[in-house]
Amino acid sequence: MSVFDWPVRVYYEDTDSGGVVYHAQYLNFMERARTEWLRSLGFEQDDLITEHQCIFAVHTMEIQFRRPAKFNDALLVQSKIGKVAGARMEFEQKIIRNNELLCEASVKIACLESNRFRPKPIPEILLQEIVRGN
Repeated sequence: MSVFDWPVRVYYEDTDSGGVVYHAQYLNFMERARTEWLRSLGFEQDDLITEHQCIFAVHTMEIQFRRPAKFNDALLVQSKIGKVAGARMEFEQKIIRNNELLCEASVKIACLESNRFRPKPIPEILLQEIVRGN
């Protein structure tokens, strides 16, 4: 499976008073990378809602913090899709600074009906692009 890289810069708003990235910001960085991965495949989330009545939600996340990121660091968020089946996608994501692993996570995403929030199979058109992109 191919890896999708998304650069992120740490802004002052991402840090605590000591200039260290607040732990919840790593989740935001990973969310942005997954959104940009989807966009790179040709899909906008608002179009998926209107055209396919589906949204994606984090179901489960296991995260390990290894080293702190700091104000003004240039980071790279790497996203690699793993298992895709039915209404579920799994990602392995890493946040790296100058080849140093800062944080890594295993993320399970559920595809849901946008109006009822019930599990729904991932649209076939998206599945085809995932396979083609990998």
